[in-house]
Amino acid sequence: MFNTLSGRFLVLTIIFVMLAEVFIFVPSIARFREDYLLERLERAQIASLALEADPFISPELQSELLKNADVYNVVLRRNEVRQLALSSPIPFPVMATYDMRDPSSWELIRDAMSTLVTKDEQVIRVMGTPVQGGGTLIEITTPQMPLRDAMMAYGRNVLILSLVISVITAAMLFVAVRYLLVRPIKGLVDQMERYAAAPEDARKIIEPTATVRELHAAELALQSMENQLTGALRQKDRLAQLGGAVAKVSHDLRNILTSAQLFTDRIESSEDPLVKRMAPKLVGSITRAVNLCETTLAFGRVEEPQPTLTRIVLVGLVDELLEGERLAAGDAPITFEADVPAAMTVRADGEQIFRVLSNLLRNARQAIEATRAPGTITIRGFEDDAAWWIEVCDTGPGLPKRARDNLFKPFEGGARKGGTGLGLVIAGDLIRGHGGRLELGKTDESGTVFVIQLPKADLALEPSALETA
Repeated sequence: MFNTLSGRFLVLTIIFVMLAEVFIFVPSIARFREDYLLERLERAQIASLALEADPFISPELQSELLKNADVYNVVLRRNEVRQLALSSPIPFPVMATYDMRDPSSWELIRDAMSTLVTKDEQVIRVMGTPVQGGGTLIEITTPQMPLRDAMMAYGRNVLILSLVISVITAAMLFVAVRYLLVRPIKGLVDQMERYAAAPEDARKIIEPTATVRELHAAELALQSMENQLTGALRQKDRLAQLGGAVAKVSHDLRNILTSAQLFTDRIESSEDPLVKRMAPKLVGSITRAVNLCETTLAFGRVEEPQPTLTRIVLVGLVDELLEGERLAAGDAPITFEADVPAAMTVRADGEQIFRVLSNLLRNARQAIEATRAPGTITIRGFEDDAAWWIEVCDTGPGLPKRARDNLFKPFEGGARKGGTGLGLVIAGDLIRGHGGRLELGKTDESGTVFVIQLPKADLALEPSALETA
C-alpha cells in the first residue's frame, strides 16, 4: 500500500496534520496553563472574602478555604498595604515566581514548557490583578504538580483528538485523491499500454476527457505524441513500400540504361559536328543514371554508399548543370548564371555533388516556372580557411509555410503540388555524407537561397537545427 501514490499520500497527510497539531499544541498548552493559574487566583480571592466578612473564622475553616482554592497562602495588596489574608504551612521552598499581569506570549510558552519538564514536587508563587477591583495585587503560593498533571491530561486529550482528526482527514483525502487523481492517472497508464500494443492503429489514440487542468494538459501532450508516432510509423511503412518498388524499378531501369549506353558508344564515333558536341553530354547523363540505379539498389540493401572524395573543378560541374537546366527550361523566361571562381577546386564526390546541385536547381526552376514570370537562378561558390561554400539562389516566390515547417522531411516538405520533398532529403543526406551541411539560407517573396557547406577538415561539422527538425 505504501508503494502506491494514494498510500503515500495517506501517510504524508497524517504526518503533516500531526505536525500542524504540534504547532497548535504549544500555544494552546501555554494558554491552558495561564487559564489554570488565573482560576487559582480567582478562587484565592473568593476565599479571602470570607475572612473579610468574619475576621475571627476558625483555623479549620481557613484550612478548608485554602484547600478548596488549592493554594497555601493568599496575600492581597490594597492601598499600598500588603496583607496576608489566608495562610497555611508550605511543605517545600518556593522555587519560582510567575507574574500573570499581562505576560507576553513568549513568556507563557517558555513557562509552560518549563512546567512540563519539571517532575519534582515544587511550590510556585503566582501574582496577578484581583478581579472586581478587589485590590491592586493578589499573590498566592500553590503546588506545581497538580498544574503539571492537569497540563499532561490536557496534552493527552489534544494528542488523541489530533490523531482522530488526522486519520479522518487523511481517509477523506485518500478517497478524494484516489477518485480525482489516482484513477485518472491509472486510466492514462492503461490507455498508454493499449496504444503501445498497436501504435499503428489510429483508433487507439487517446481522446482527452480529464477535467483536471494538469491531467488534461498531459492527455493533450500524449495525444500529440501518439499522433506524431502513428504518422511516423505510417510514413515508415510508406517508405519501406516505396523502397521496395524503387529497387525493382531501378533494377530494370539499370538494364535498359546499360543497353542505351552501348548505343551511345557508337554515336560518339559519328562525324556530325552537332552529334560530336552533344554525344559526351548524353553519355555522361546515361552514365550518371546507371550509377544512380546501382546506388539505389545498394541503398535498398541498407548499404549506404560512401562518397569517393576527389579534387573536382567546381566551375566545370556548374556549367554542365546550367546547360542542362537551360534545355529543360525551354522557352521559359529564366536566366541561369554562375558566379564561381575558375580556379575553385573542392574535395568531394563529383557524382553526388552533381545530384545535390541538380535537385536544388530543378526545385528553383520549377518554382519560377509556376509563377510564369521572369526569374534568375544563380550558383555562387567561394571558400574560406575552414570550408567551401556553394549557394543556389533564385528570384522565385519563396517557400510556402508548410514547406518551411517540414523542410528535409520526406513526403512533407514539397514546395509545389504533387512534389514529394524527396529531392531535399536526398541532397541533405549526400552533403552529410561529406561531413558538411545543407541549410536554408533565406526564403521570402524576393527569392530563396540554399547554402552548402563542405568542410576542408576531415571532421564532420555539427548538424544544424534545420537538419534535425
